[in-house]
Amino acid sequence: MGSEGPLAPAVAVTVHVTGFKKFHGVSENPTETIVCNLKEYVKKKGLPKGLTLGSCSILETAGQGALASLYQTLQSAIGGKDSESSTSGKIIWLHFGVNSGATRFAIEHQAVNEATFRCPDELGWKPQKLPIILADGDISHTRQTSLPVEEITKALAKMGYEVMTSDDAGRFVCNYVYYHSLRFAEQNGNKSLFVHVPLFLTIDEDTQMQFAASLLEVLASLN
Repeated sequence: MGSEGPLAPAVAVTVHVTGFKKFHGVSENPTETIVCNLKEYVKKKGLPKGLTLGSCSILETAGQGALASLYQTLQSAIGGKDSESSTSGKIIWLHFGVNSGATRFAIEHQAVNEATFRCPDELGWKPQKLPIILADGDISHTRQTSLPVEEITKALAKMGYEVMTSDDAGRFVCNYVYYHSLRFAEQNGNKSLFVHVPLFLTIDEDTQMQFAASLLEVLASLN
């Protein structure tokens, strides 16, 4: 796969995107800006062939207390309410979260069935070593994305982005949401991917918007 003009996929792809609001220590979450501006940005740039950008939602930076809104967002997409192509093609959930200490983008391979929050979430919950899904067993259980993380990372690196693969999405809200999304995706025949981004102070807003658009291009080219 080259960095220019990837082939259109055989199956139409709808990508639904989420970001997060501010949280403890991060007064302005870059993912809120990225996701809120993404539709307008890709409209100017042009979407890759075969790809539809579905819902772009901002989640509360919270675990248990935000589950109702998370599942409402997930369910509405598979119900075909956000896009006509939702029911006729492939659906990918793309979640953006910030890692304030990061210096590059990270494509997350998996989530762990453990909620251990270093600080209370935005609704005041601070679990310690709790399983996210009781039915999945103990806190060492993992769920992996079915998307080719290495291939996606290599394609983005060829485009010039500072990007890496990661097997550790932390144990905070990002991991919590990713774990639920991976389980939901598996149950409904969809795919899910989580991407950690740095602060805008580390990688500027324009570069991060370009990265998000390039990631959509790469996802569209996957068969």
